[in-house]
Amino acid sequence: MRTCTRCNHQSPDSASACKHCGADLSEFSATAVALKDFQANPRVSRIRVIVARDACPACRAIEGSYEKDSVPSLPVAGCSHANGCRCFYEPMLVEIFP
Repeated sequence: MRTCTRCNHQSPDSASACKHCGADLSEFSATAVALKDFQANPRVSRIRVIVARDACPACRAIEGSYEKDSVPSLPVAGCSHANGCRCFYEPMLVEIFP
């Protein structure tokens, strides 16, 4: 499920726009917003894609860490899990405290 950051409504992974408010989910989904925030943060050196323990093969294939400009988008195309793509981004920090 994709969560819209404008209205907090959930839409299926296959939806390109929020079913409730019509927002473009490639720009306003929770994962898209998180990715933009991580990419803009100078303390983030790389971005890790975390997958569930019982992830499908498509999600397993993208598991790992990436340079900030080469992170794959979520949800994973071809995800076959019954509950949809459950991958998420995790920042890898250069420093933890200022």
